[in-house]
Amino acid sequence: MMTLPHHPFGTEITATDIVAQMQSAKGWEDRYRNVIQLGKKLPALPDEYKQDNVTVSGCESQVWLVHAKQNEVFHFAADSDARIVRGLITLVLAVYEGKTADEIAAFDIDSYFADLGLIDHLSPSRGNGLKAIVEQIKRLATA
Repeated sequence: MMTLPHHPFGTEITATDIVAQMQSAKGWEDRYRNVIQLGKKLPALPDEYKQDNVTVSGCESQVWLVHAKQNEVFHFAADSDARIVRGLITLVLAVYEGKTADEIAAFDIDSYFADLGLIDHLSPSRGNGLKAIVEQIKRLATA
């Protein structure tokens, strides 16, 4: 089985923590800074994982998403060549890391994104890229 790089999202940094951090932010610039800071906590994906077959289509930036399934639980690791996208990846990993296929399918991602107060401020291509990452995780979980 593939051993993925460890990251703190979904374990030490939860979706609840991120929502609280975003909701206490003072305006859009502060939220944007929070997203960039979260992205800095995402370990770089080693080059051997950055294969064409794990890129996320629908993203303007390069995004790689790898996964492993262990005892019905999914583990994800991802990376991007864009700072803001690395931050957006952390928002998604905080939700889906360490969850079962049923938990992934049941999670209300639209409500979560609404709670973060970000989507309205993302460019259409960033918003589409974020949705593409979520869709790829959902596809992997049901495959």
